Amino acid sequence: MSTPTVTTAPVYTASATSWGGRSGKVVTSDNKLELDLSIPAEMGGDNGPGTNPEQLFASGWAACFHNALKGVARQRKLDVADSAVTLTVNLVGGMATGFDFEVTIEAQLPGVDPDVAREVLEAAHQVCPYSRATRGNIIVTLVVVSDED
Repeated sequence: MSTPTVTTAPVYTASATSWGGRSGKVVTSDNKLELDLSIPAEMGGDNGPGTNPEQLFASGWAACFHNALKGVARQRKLDVADSAVTLTVNLVGGMATGFDFEVTIEAQLPGVDPDVAREVLEAAHQVCPYSRATRGNIIVTLVVVSDED
């Protein structure tokens, strides 16, 4: 697998620094985000008040994916103003074999035909930077949530 090369200037750059790992804190370079981190009880931690890397990853990917979905819908002249995207990150594996993510992306597009919603979801998965960065590396399941769910 070859290393991608940057052919254009970045559109935007984000930077964050971590102190203390999973039981420390993270701060962005512009100080707009400063969060305490805690290790969940399921991982042997104290389940403290802080967030964790998996929640941050899920939040970032959900927001990015939702924006990609809205862009695809806009191109197709679909109204997705009331849409929602839920992204679930499962941490699987262990120290002996290594850890991996398994992700489920659920999208609700009220008023959009389920087949069309599936097409929009799949198209968004092709353009979202998180989806592109993880493609082929983790299991991702796409789910259209119906208006009744």
